[in-house]
Amino acid sequence: MNGSNKAAALVESHSLLEVGRLRPLPLIRETSNTAAGESAMDLVLKVADYHVLTPYVYPESWPEGGALRQIISLLVVTNLGAAVLYLGLGALSYYFIFDHNLMKHPHFLENQVGREIKYAMSSLPWISIPTVALFFAEVRGYSKLYDNVSDSPLGWSGLLLSMISFLFFTDMCIYWIHRFLHHKLIYKMFHKPHHIWKVPTPFASHAFHPVDGFLQGLPYHIYPFLFPLHKVLYLALYVFVNIWTISIHDGDYRVPNGLISVINGSAHHTDHHLFFDYNYGQYFTLWDRLGGSYRHPSVLMGKGPMDLIRKLQVEGKLEKEQVKGHDQRRATCKEE
Repeated sequence: MNGSNKAAALVESHSLLEVGRLRPLPLIRETSNTAAGESAMDLVLKVADYHVLTPYVYPESWPEGGALRQIISLLVVTNLGAAVLYLGLGALSYYFIFDHNLMKHPHFLENQVGREIKYAMSSLPWISIPTVALFFAEVRGYSKLYDNVSDSPLGWSGLLLSMISFLFFTDMCIYWIHRFLHHKLIYKMFHKPHHIWKVPTPFASHAFHPVDGFLQGLPYHIYPFLFPLHKVLYLALYVFVNIWTISIHDGDYRVPNGLISVINGSAHHTDHHLFFDYNYGQYFTLWDRLGGSYRHPSVLMGKGPMDLIRKLQVEGKLEKEQVKGHDQRRATCKEE
């Protein structure tokens, strides 16, 4: 191509960019440590930047690698993503899995579902602030997240090992954080709001005090700063964590016989809400057994929430118990 043709091509390309018909894909995001690779949230930001933020939101004077722009974008993406996961997955679980007969239980609060959603949605923006600080550190290249399987010294087996270690590491950390939040000097300040829901629905899964919610989510965010982890796997695990958190509040107490003593499911976690000092674990029963806080699920011994409801129905006491329960709930709300 001669000089005149090159000049004409540049002019044409420039004019297309000006009218917005052609936008180049950003090849390298400006981070402080590009050698560390991109983070999982950086992958999300790239998609958001290319399809929405760059063409429709931010002025051209705000570069995609600018710190202020990244922080604002992370706040928006994190809050939007958390709300979609919580409301979307929670609704699916509530309408298709949760046993609505549990709402007849004497401990089920008046307008509980609406209160759970309201509390969760008011807490999530506050939880996102310190969480975004960690995401920002990831985007700037300070974590050990990597882009390609070839970047792992163990290859595909490293991917599997990191997934297993993520689950066991976070389960261990959450056990001790959760148990700490039950300490008498801490409980009333931060964790008590979550225990209002003695018979929880899937929407109780994220209905935490902001400090409580952030502390129990912290292990998921610090793992990639301590151990190598593929960024796409990190995103997948983040979604899995939200699914699991909802599942242990969904009222589906079925547990495969061979996993009852190993997996901390909804049956185990319901006993935590009802009896307070048991089953602090997230995925497994390991640390509850080591810490002496394991309780075999009441529902598997015929003493669960639905067993009480059936008993009250047979005795013809359910309506009276519900009226009495509503009076107790009003008194509890006044105290709170």
